[in-house]
Amino acid sequence: MAARAEPRPRRLGRLERPALQGVLIREFVNFSSYWRSTTFSSTIDPTIYLLAFGFGFGSLVSQVGGYDYVEFVGTGTVATAVLFSSAFPAMFGTFIKYKFQRTYDAILAAPVDTEELVTAEALWIATRAGVYGSVPMLVAIVFGLDPSWGMLTVPFIGFVAGFGWASFGICIAGFASSIENFNYVISAVLTPLFLVAGTFFPLDGLPRWAQIAGAFNPLHHCVELVRHAAFGWEGAADLGHLAAIVVFGLVTWRVAIVAMTRKLVD
Repeated sequence: MAARAEPRPRRLGRLERPALQGVLIREFVNFSSYWRSTTFSSTIDPTIYLLAFGFGFGSLVSQVGGYDYVEFVGTGTVATAVLFSSAFPAMFGTFIKYKFQRTYDAILAAPVDTEELVTAEALWIATRAGVYGSVPMLVAIVFGLDPSWGMLTVPFIGFVAGFGWASFGICIAGFASSIENFNYVISAVLTPLFLVAGTFFPLDGLPRWAQIAGAFNPLHHCVELVRHAAFGWEGAADLGHLAAIVVFGLVTWRVAIVAMTRKLVD
């Protein structure tokens, strides 16, 4: 009598909801123990930038690009808050979790793969970025920025941009051999992108090469979307800005999955 073939183990589908949900719940529960310090650092720094530049330079420069300078900086600083609350936590948090705490080893022992792990981590960080990114705009409203219905889309814009920057941070952590390597990324990549994003001054006055570089800066597209959400949409141009940060998020997400798979599995 022929032996019965062993049934094949069921192969997990990609991005299964229970796996994503499990990682997200774990992050939420863990976040409840340190949310105060994270919220403080993620919202106070951009707010200080807003107050310092808005009222510092604002006393010397009344208008920029047709806007009161406080309004110009108030809307631009939203992108700064998104960057601070996504790229940096993703880089340092991811590295610490897999290198020192071995948290990801424990998660991958469950029916969770690296694609689901990276996706859930990026979604969680992006959600926080969408919330934290709205704080500078609320502060700007207190200091004179007129509310508008378009501002209701700012958390969504922060979420989409935050997903890209969170994936970028996870990607860097996946390729980094030591935490000191982050200094190169912060100094050579994030700081220039932060300065040439149209947050504190328009790109029109910069050299032509800097304006072209700004067109490839995801942070600049986030700034423009938030600014137009506050002062009026610009149709096709805003669809282009949204497409740019969506493409940035998709590319960095896939690269982050490859990087973390090589680090954790291969």
